[in-house]
Amino acid sequence: QLVESGGGLVQPGGSLRLSCAASGHTLEYQAIGWFRQAPGKEREGVSCISSYDDSTYYGDSVKGRFTISRDHAKKMVYLQMNSLKPEDTAVYYCATTQIYGSCNRYEYDYWGQGTQVTVSS
Repeated sequence: QLVESGGGLVQPGGSLRLSCAASGHTLEYQAIGWFRQAPGKEREGVSCISSYDDSTYYGDSVKGRFTISRDHAKKMVYLQMNSLKPEDTAVYYCATTQIYGSCNRYEYDYWGQGTQVTVSS
């Protein structure tokens, strides 16, 4: 099971930290990532991290602003989002895959229910 939290309403330029709690068989993953989906748009990969070596991937639109991290002991994954823009508004999902190095949403098996992030003044 994957459970996201930390979404909300924030002004442009603000920050949020999303959290994802993993449990059960979702703990056995090769990579875990954050994806987002805005109304009328396809779901896109935001950032992913490998369980083997903590290598990371970031989408071009969030590079330099978002940081993914994980706490293996606490079974948590985080997404620190800074300098938020209105175009970051979306539902953010946490997901896992058995494919090392992947941030392709089609290769992710287990998904959380999502948390809404709204960036607006």
